[in-house]
Amino acid sequence: MKDPKPMKTSKLNSYRFFDPDPKVRQIAFELYKGVKDLPIISPHGHVDAKLLADNEPFPDPTELILIPDHYLFRMLYSQGIDLESLGIPTIDGTEVEKDHRKIWQVFADNYHLFDASPSSAWLDYTFEKVFGMEGKLNSKNAMKFYDAIRKKLQTKSFLPRSLFEKFNIEVLTTTDAASSSLEYHKKLRESGWNRRVIPCFRPDAAVNILSPGWKKEIDSLGEISATQIFDYKTFIKVLENRREFFKSTGCVSTDQGIESPHAHRLSESEAEAIFNRALKGTASEKDSSAFTAHMLMEMARMSADDGLVMQIHAGAMRNHDKRIFSRFGADKGGDIPVRTEYVRSMHEFLNEFGDNPKLTVVLFTLDETTYSRELAPLAGVYPAVKLGAPWWFHDSLQGMIRYRESVTETAGIYNTVGFTDDTRAFMSIPARHDLARRMDANFLAGMVARHIVTKEDAKVMARAMAYELAKKAYKL
Repeated sequence: MKDPKPMKTSKLNSYRFFDPDPKVRQIAFELYKGVKDLPIISPHGHVDAKLLADNEPFPDPTELILIPDHYLFRMLYSQGIDLESLGIPTIDGTEVEKDHRKIWQVFADNYHLFDASPSSAWLDYTFEKVFGMEGKLNSKNAMKFYDAIRKKLQTKSFLPRSLFEKFNIEVLTTTDAASSSLEYHKKLRESGWNRRVIPCFRPDAAVNILSPGWKKEIDSLGEISATQIFDYKTFIKVLENRREFFKSTGCVSTDQGIESPHAHRLSESEAEAIFNRALKGTASEKDSSAFTAHMLMEMARMSADDGLVMQIHAGAMRNHDKRIFSRFGADKGGDIPVRTEYVRSMHEFLNEFGDNPKLTVVLFTLDETTYSRELAPLAGVYPAVKLGAPWWFHDSLQGMIRYRESVTETAGIYNTVGFTDDTRAFMSIPARHDLARRMDANFLAGMVARHIVTKEDAKVMARAMAYELAKKAYKL
């Protein structure tokens, strides 16, 4: 069968991302058609609940698409374009470019930089499928795109909740500090809107004792808990209570972003001594590493008790570019992958918790050399371990292929948790899930063509990968 011809003005071929081999391509397309309209489960991401609670019109295309997405502005920055000129807010509030039309023109002038990257795939999908734009963004049509998108953003059908429904999102999980009041989640529940937006408990700011804001986070935890945190035992009790509060609002998971997954339990006296040094401001790097390793054990213990799914995002050196961090803050694209080791690092952790039927721990990594050597074998042994989707640098066409090829023979697909979009860019959610569904369909089609699985088996697997695995793993 020949490829369907795209619309005259469409950039998106219906067979995009599928194998060029006609037989594999046709099977992939058939499998994809069976899952493309399934609801979206988004079990981990960084969309702010305030966006949906307030449900106000998006201000303009620049504010919506470029400014919140470090995938985009980090590429422009790598080509020598200052973040100030792109309107990225500074920590101290110093002046940055305010003319969003001018910023959009710079974005369009440099749109070719994203060619062959996942950002290009997501943006092309968003422009055509969400906004109905024709052709590819470029210097000449920049203002046409800007004005048309801005006009649509002022309509009721492009309000955040309307788009949430249009995107067919069944569950959206946010990421929230342990000290968060979850006020916007409360506002959403009280609004009567019947869609599911739930928090995720992220204790990083309270656990990382050397981070500049650690003492402030401890004070915030104490304030919101009406409990003065003056020792380690109280600290642990407050965290347990905060988890219970999160759970009462619909939370099903926790998440920790760490450089190393090393886990080791300290004695209570050792943990208490480190915590006291941290309160006094005298903790060392060695103290910090030991405390983080200990808190991985403690968070696993808590998850085994309260049932919250434990997520571990390991393998990133955070805020590598110190200028960006000091001027613009965290989460501005300055996190870089590092070599990561799991087998020895998590030996104690998995021997204590890996067989516990009450615990699910989802392991993510940026170091894809660990997929086949360490992560897949661990998931293939320990019932508590599930593998997270390729994270950040790997949530792309080639990254997804490498992931599936590396882990499937050892761990199968049922020890994975489907696709996690992990995005701050609300508009890109359907684009990311569409790409993942296409790539999984293509992977399965290759197995069908080689007679490893039947087409009927592949249809079941495709549905699981697109929808059911995430729903089951996160108890949704």
